[in-house]
Amino acid sequence: MKKLVTVQELDGQGLESLLGKNIFLFGSNYNYAGKLIGVNTDDIILEDAGIVFETGPFNTAGFKDFQKFPTKEWRIRTAAIESYGEME
Repeated sequence: MKKLVTVQELDGQGLESLLGKNIFLFGSNYNYAGKLIGVNTDDIILEDAGIVFETGPFNTAGFKDFQKFPTKEWRIRTAAIESYGEME
């Protein structure tokens, strides 16, 4: 039997560590990109965000089909996020 005996809680991990950075996220229905400017347990806020309908090759800059939202900020439910990361 293996037993976990030490738990270390770290602040500022996950989405919080990407605040102020441009991110890409895979959602349950759509993919999104934008600058992460807000995060809580239920929602995130992306600035200058849009839906990425087609990424194109990941080893090239930009997306093949990026449709920017007509607003400065866009909110996405955290429950719909499958994975995410910082864009270079």
